[in-house]
Amino acid sequence: MTLDEVRQFYAEEIRVAAPLRSRTVWEAFARVPREKFLGEGPWQFGNASGYSPADDSDPRHVYHNVTVALDMSRHLCNGQPGTIGRLIDELGIQPGERIFHLGCATGYFTAILAEVTGPGGRVVACDVDADLAARAKENLAQYANVTVHAVNGVEFDPGPCDVMLINAGVTLPLPAWLDRLAEGGRMAVPLTIPMGPPTIGKGMVAKITRRNGTFAASILTYVMIYSCVGARDPQLEPALGKAMGTGTLMKLTSLRREPHEADESCIVHGTSICLSSAEAISSSTSA
Repeated sequence: MTLDEVRQFYAEEIRVAAPLRSRTVWEAFARVPREKFLGEGPWQFGNASGYSPADDSDPRHVYHNVTVALDMSRHLCNGQPGTIGRLIDELGIQPGERIFHLGCATGYFTAILAEVTGPGGRVVACDVDADLAARAKENLAQYANVTVHAVNGVEFDPGPCDVMLINAGVTLPLPAWLDRLAEGGRMAVPLTIPMGPPTIGKGMVAKITRRNGTFAASILTYVMIYSCVGARDPQLEPALGKAMGTGTLMKLTSLRREPHEADESCIVHGTSICLSSAEAISSSTSA
């Protein structure tokens, strides 16, 4: 099979595994050359027992629904395409939308986002690791609709956004991100607690949608992912861990931002944001 044929087959594999509903997302996976974003081969592929090496540097090896190591010493990888592809698909990106991608690493999924929003849209990407951000900037040079910043996303203002893909684990979404989410905007954000290596967390990805100043929310999938530097709250982590362990987090319906006393609907009750099972209500603190 030619490399183009392999990419088409790979995209079909992602379409089924994710599953993907959007043909635009499926076609983006068929076009973007994954090997360009992975560094020199032979590559190491993630599996249930760790990583296994490819036989050689044939780029056709990377077109499977597996993680690929970027830096094994830091447990850093290019994520599983089916998992990230599903998140992109769930965000329902339309041509011309403004997207913020936090945790872009070397830029592969940023390229997918850029393809989906098209030349009329905009993708603002960032990574706290300056070396990764530099690689992403080089890898994405052909995309006029992408800008890459070497910065901590907690401290960065991406401007108004229609879509946010937060590719790092947090305890709760940051108020600044919610403030920058436009009316009708959608965010995918991993809610995680630490595990194993101190930089890795496990948890669930939430989808948040802004509607008339309120924030509806739901759980999409389980995840294991790097933690977002500066976006962890050790005081709330026990409550989040309990909500995951008991299954209560699956009842997530909204983010409440208005001041209120903790009640039975509060899944994780923070001072500025509360994960709640109650219906979303308007908040005067929303931007």
